[in-house]
Amino acid sequence: MLCYVKRSLRSMCKYFHINVMCNSKIHSFLQALPKCEHHIHLEGALSPSILFTLAARNQITLPQDDPAFGSPESLLARYDRFTSLDDFLHYYYIGMSVLVHAADFEALAWDYFQNAAKDGVAHAEVFFDPQAHIERGVTYETVLAGFTAARKRAESQFGISSELICCFLRHLPVPDCISTFELEAVQASFKSGAVIGIGLDSSEKPFPPEMFQEIYHKAEKLGLRRTAHAGEEGPVEYIRNALDTLHVERIDHGVRLAEDKGLLQRVAKEGKLLSVCPLSNVLLRCVTAISELPIRKFLDANVKFSINSDDPAYFGGYILDNYCAVHEAFQLSVEEWRGICEAGIEGSWCGQARKGEMLGKLNAVVREFALGNV
Repeated sequence: MLCYVKRSLRSMCKYFHINVMCNSKIHSFLQALPKCEHHIHLEGALSPSILFTLAARNQITLPQDDPAFGSPESLLARYDRFTSLDDFLHYYYIGMSVLVHAADFEALAWDYFQNAAKDGVAHAEVFFDPQAHIERGVTYETVLAGFTAARKRAESQFGISSELICCFLRHLPVPDCISTFELEAVQASFKSGAVIGIGLDSSEKPFPPEMFQEIYHKAEKLGLRRTAHAGEEGPVEYIRNALDTLHVERIDHGVRLAEDKGLLQRVAKEGKLLSVCPLSNVLLRCVTAISELPIRKFLDANVKFSINSDDPAYFGGYILDNYCAVHEAFQLSVEEWRGICEAGIEGSWCGQARKGEMLGKLNAVVREFALGNV
């Protein structure tokens, strides 16, 4: 009964975008930290309430044979019962079907940025999946226009800087990914700086990173930043292959890294940043509890990582919820949190001036906490 109550509480809080405060004495400190989010799929921030609103507005019929789509509440309850990454992706791609116009993409991203502001996000490097929209007849320009409008609002109203990362779906044929990469509109967004990098997401198995080395080599020649999902549900070898064949600068997830001591040491030496997503790892059954994640091993080995929300509308929490969950599991010190936050700032793909601003804010937050003012 207690477990049911906890699930119900979490579902209610997800629906109304309420953060469940941790029981820690340093919760206010965690909230005040200037966070950098490197692993957030904008399509994964599509809350059931917005999904149903956009479906009605755009006259999209949601699946009639799945009781989960009976109401926003029933859909949210279904999100608590994901059995695997592919089970989640089934609902993830259905959700995308309601996104049709630029205003829809703006509403989606704006909702994310509002929650990010509440959680103390200073900088966000956000993923989006153009292939999932283009194959539905929605143009790349439409997607980009909506997301760009929301980003400008977020910087103006909240002071949140952000960058866009174009992800490719690894379950689709590689030639399809290359064709999308080479679209005139996509190339134009790279040249203008509207999109600064590429990523690789969707089902990790059985699609090893090396399958996509052509597109990554093209991206590297263009000077684009490069990251890829690896070592979430896939084996630790996927992390090594992403580094060696894709020449990635960052690893998304990467929790399997702890299984290979040599690779762990290499990643630490090279200073590669992992974008870890704790609540996601639990909801998708990568681990059964936050305490099973190799957070302590990463800290002890000097592996740099940031903490992120992944697909917050589906996984039960935004970035502060993930910070709190990690703290409750590992009881990290203020200095350890400072180090995590600093690694996230230094590992971001924004300019040095912006990094300097955030590092200054971080130092101020730590100082104020020591004085008892946070």
